[in-house]
Amino acid sequence: MSQEDPAGENYRTTVKRNRVLHWSWESKLPLECAAHFIRMRSMVDDARIPKPGFWSNWSSWEEADAQNSLGHDPLLVFPKDKLVEEGSNVTICYVSRIHRDNISCYLEGVQIYGEQLDRSVSAFELKNVSFIRKRGTNVFCKVDQGGALGGIVLFVSKVLEEPKDFSCETQDLKTLTCTWDPGSDTGLSKQPSQSYTLFESFSGKKTLCKHRNWCNWQVAQDSQETYNFTLVAENYLRKRSVSILFNLTQRVHPMTPYNLFPKNVGATNATMTWKVHSIGNNSTLLCQLELLAEGKVIQQHNVSIKVNGEYLLSELEPDTEYVARVRCAYTNHFWKWSELISQKFNTAEAAPSEAPDVWRNMKMVSGHPTVSLFWKPLSKVHANGKILFYNVIVENLDKPSRLEVLSIPAPTRSTELTLDQCSYQIHVTAHNSVGPSPASVIVISGDPGNEEVESGRVNGTEDGFSVSWKPQSGDATGYVVEWCDGPQDLPCALQWKNLGPNTTSTVISSGAFRPGVRYNFRIYEISAKRMAHLLEKKAGYLEELAPSDNPQVVMSNLTSHSFTLSWKDYSTESQPGFIQGYHVYLKPKAGEQCPPAFEKTVLPEDSLCCKHTIDNPEQKTFVVENLQPESVYEFFVTAYTSVGEGPLDAFTKITTLDEYSHILIRIILPMIFCVLIVMIICYLKHQWLKEKCYPDIPDPYKSSVLSLIKSKENPHLTIMNINDCVPDAIEVINKPEGSKIQFLGTRKSLTETEFTKPAYIYLLPTEKNYSGPGPCICFENFTYNQAASDFASCGHFPVTPQAPPHQLGPLTSPENLLKALEQNYMNSLGEIPAGEANLNYVSQLASSTSGDKDSLPTNPPEPALCSEYKMQMVIPLGLASAPPSENSSLSSTTLLGQGEHYR
Repeated sequence: MSQEDPAGENYRTTVKRNRVLHWSWESKLPLECAAHFIRMRSMVDDARIPKPGFWSNWSSWEEADAQNSLGHDPLLVFPKDKLVEEGSNVTICYVSRIHRDNISCYLEGVQIYGEQLDRSVSAFELKNVSFIRKRGTNVFCKVDQGGALGGIVLFVSKVLEEPKDFSCETQDLKTLTCTWDPGSDTGLSKQPSQSYTLFESFSGKKTLCKHRNWCNWQVAQDSQETYNFTLVAENYLRKRSVSILFNLTQRVHPMTPYNLFPKNVGATNATMTWKVHSIGNNSTLLCQLELLAEGKVIQQHNVSIKVNGEYLLSELEPDTEYVARVRCAYTNHFWKWSELISQKFNTAEAAPSEAPDVWRNMKMVSGHPTVSLFWKPLSKVHANGKILFYNVIVENLDKPSRLEVLSIPAPTRSTELTLDQCSYQIHVTAHNSVGPSPASVIVISGDPGNEEVESGRVNGTEDGFSVSWKPQSGDATGYVVEWCDGPQDLPCALQWKNLGPNTTSTVISSGAFRPGVRYNFRIYEISAKRMAHLLEKKAGYLEELAPSDNPQVVMSNLTSHSFTLSWKDYSTESQPGFIQGYHVYLKPKAGEQCPPAFEKTVLPEDSLCCKHTIDNPEQKTFVVENLQPESVYEFFVTAYTSVGEGPLDAFTKITTLDEYSHILIRIILPMIFCVLIVMIICYLKHQWLKEKCYPDIPDPYKSSVLSLIKSKENPHLTIMNINDCVPDAIEVINKPEGSKIQFLGTRKSLTETEFTKPAYIYLLPTEKNYSGPGPCICFENFTYNQAASDFASCGHFPVTPQAPPHQLGPLTSPENLLKALEQNYMNSLGEIPAGEANLNYVSQLASSTSGDKDSLPTNPPEPALCSEYKMQMVIPLGLASAPPSENSSLSSTTLLGQGEHYR
């Protein structure tokens, strides 16, 4: 039978004779939106009738129109409460009673566009609709400028999936449990979630499952072993099914064991016990016992049991936490392990199994060797329990009876011992609650000897430092590599590594190693007597860096063509890399070429410069030569490593000296030195020089001649007093040769031809009626030039006779004498030849009968006549000093000064 609707769609079905057919279908366009028409025809489908068959005529059209029952609402939307699967296509429509064109429809707030069927009906096709929410998807239409509003809820369900991982098993051969993965839930507010039905084909039984993902099935008592299950999933829209065929004894999954406990736990063993659920009649189970330490399986054992299980675990570590776990499987046919059951337990403590790793550091404090002992904590495997304390036994090998025992509580890992010059053997043991560990022995020699060795280099890698050495003796029992984790200027965190006697290399790694830090390694050889001898020293960097600072340069020996640079205080060991040498930069004045030892280079700021490379890191002086005199230069010194050179700092300016200045310095400095030496000698020998060059005038009162004269000739002789000597005349003797000099302040000059005979100055004024020589005495003063004294002779001095004798005293006073010299003599002489004039004078003395020098007579006696005078020579004033002033031209001279010219 065939059916056709006005849209041209055909539907077919088969109808048996005498059977009533109820046929329903659903139009894509809701019935409320348009009238539907249907007609039918038929054809006989019988094998007895030859093909092809013939269709009957179409019946008349039957109309289905639902618009008459819509009611009087102004705007209606259809279909109501439609249920579809996700991904389907849906046609909706609206029917308007107000006949307006300005009606808009929206799907979840998004406007949709459709096709107008007539004046009051429009249809919209929604393709591939998606699931939004369980409460449905909102579709509504409204008049644009307010007014009527209508809408529907479209229920979109997720697609029903076929159950996955369908499986059935039993734990006790009495109940089967089937499980599956249901997939997405198709439940909505309009329809419930999908349902599951379990059907067994051999027995014809079925059961409605109460859960979405599992279902129980009671095993028949008729010993059925083979089962064929079909699982059917169904919702309002479709059905899905899946089947499985299996043997019951091959799907046994035992239940989880129980009552797992340890017993008889010792330091190295323990017994584990547990129980299992029985399966059938005395069925055997295979159980697996696993032992875990720190989360890892270290032992695994299989045990066949029926009800109770037991197993002895051995080779355990003392004082260690373990986890034991058990699972079981059906022995006849393995299907699955049961779920695991676990139990923790701890083994008992035991004495430490290994000696502590001990090392020492020696230093001298106040002349006594001080030993710092260090030891590493025992690992958990070797400690066998909690370490409580360490025993340190110090044994004097030179005096075996002396023992010193120190107990150091944990967790302290070092101690310091002050020893003498004897040899000592030190034992270190670790103790827990059970007992001590084996002893670690180290010997300290009383004579450490000289252990200085040369230092080598070692290269660092990502893995650490690869250190190697050469053995020196064949009886070494091991080697120790010592280093510090931190930089050199910080307190040393001493680290060491013990190695066997056949080892000549190792890799030292540490998380504390940092790039740019110098690490020093010391390799010790341990002898058979347990003594450590320094074998080699190594230094290296995990990663070298460029120098962090530059040398502090001192300039010296500056000349016109060179100067010297030195940086002796620059420490190469504190740098972040091995110093390979130095770069000396020099900036000459513009246009000047680089010195021969330099080469041109370009600085980072693109300025030209001269550079000299010193490839010896130990050379810390350099002479910059072949420079121009009086020129300005700039220099800068930096160190470099294999990575690069130090930072570029400011240049230092310097100006070379004049070309001849160093010659003058070489002459002036020795002259200054010689003058200083002469001055020092003169200062130290000034008394001797005075005596040799300008001795003091002898004091007559201190002369020994006086006492000799008094004792032999006249006991009343005295030394002449200056008041007793009356100068009579001054004679100036001129030699024909010599140059002119100014004498006693006069401005007149006399040629040497004008002095042809001696000139005399008469100091004693005479009276008109006086004649004859006055009273005098002739004496010699050998302090002055003897030649002049011998050349001259006493002569007569004319005296005016009219002068009374008592006038001699006043006339010869120093004041009168000075005036006579200034007025008579000085004005008459003027200038005389320098160096050739000798001054002679004769003196007149009062009566020789006068007493000693302190008692002169008030009435001088008559002077006796004297016939001759002895001339004395003094140095002319013009040669000895500058011209005197008018008031003091004569009073300061040695010739006529009072108290001096009479000596």
